[in-house]
Amino acid sequence: MLDMENRTITFSEAIREGLDQAMEKDSRVILVGEGVPDPKAIFNTTAGLLDKYGKRRIFDMPLAENGMTGVCIGAALNGLRPVMVHQRIDFALLAMDQLVNNAAKWHYMFDGKASVPLVVRMIVGRGWGQGPQHSQSLQAMFAQIPGLKVIMPTTPYDAKGMLISAIADENPVLFIEHRWLHPIVGTVPADYYQIPLDRSEILHEGTDVTIAAFSYMVYESLAAAKALASMGISVEVLNMRSARPLHIDSVLHSVRKTGRLIVADTASRTGSIAGELISQVAESAFDALKARPVRIASPDHPTPTSQYMAEKYYPDPTAVADAVLGLIGADKNTIDYASLLTALRNDRPHDVPNNKYSGPF
Repeated sequence: MLDMENRTITFSEAIREGLDQAMEKDSRVILVGEGVPDPKAIFNTTAGLLDKYGKRRIFDMPLAENGMTGVCIGAALNGLRPVMVHQRIDFALLAMDQLVNNAAKWHYMFDGKASVPLVVRMIVGRGWGQGPQHSQSLQAMFAQIPGLKVIMPTTPYDAKGMLISAIADENPVLFIEHRWLHPIVGTVPADYYQIPLDRSEILHEGTDVTIAAFSYMVYESLAAAKALASMGISVEVLNMRSARPLHIDSVLHSVRKTGRLIVADTASRTGSIAGELISQVAESAFDALKARPVRIASPDHPTPTSQYMAEKYYPDPTAVADAVLGLIGADKNTIDYASLLTALRNDRPHDVPNNKYSGPF
């Protein structure tokens, strides 16, 4: 039984603790990545690990993503359990051949007699002028590949438990973390624990509208749900946790209760995991829907570098609240919409998650 003790740490600290405990438990776990031993320690997620485990298990890598991914696949096939870190998901595009044609397929091609227990941490996110090449959310692209698990932990509790589960998994897992989540604080057990990689959770119960949200959009959706609750509008928010496998049963159960579905994703709209989830709900529970499903996602054009151009690029809690109001047919002229906007207003700059945020790395 886990001892929660109301102990709170940040998302970053939860990742570092999960890595530490997994490495302590299993000497086969190694950590590889650009910047892993750096002083900033990838948002503090690898701090102190080099001193504790040494250069044979913690090491930097050259700017050779495809080659190094091949090295990690080979290491996994030969008994190690590598955790590879990309400070941006964009860098993983340079390793697509290894991830798609080798890591994902090896277990199948060798009839289950060989496995690739590889975890690849990929960081997505926004702000600080990251622009078109450093802000992409490409989870749907990877989720299309049979043989890859693609998970997106949201809370610090998720971060530690799902990372430990990913490291213990016998096949490749892509662990996608939104960098705006790193400073978020939550309750995390000090013990070693695992969270299944195929289970969503309800973070806010409701009866009028279901919001199935991914990654940072969970927090935007929770903000909207709490503000709408004061107006008597009941919203259920699901933390989806994983893009592949999708926990469709939890969404179907909620939609059969509310009759309305919004899917909130961090990626661009076309080809998004949001569209896939809506498609599966329509196939399985079309008769339960009282209104057309709604996708909330980023626009279908590259992310602007300018903070002024990016201000309206990302959907926020107001966009989520507006979608809810549209689904239930609420007339903004007959509700206290001005008070709703006031409740959703945030005093932070739009391009950083909070006023204490110290930078993009």
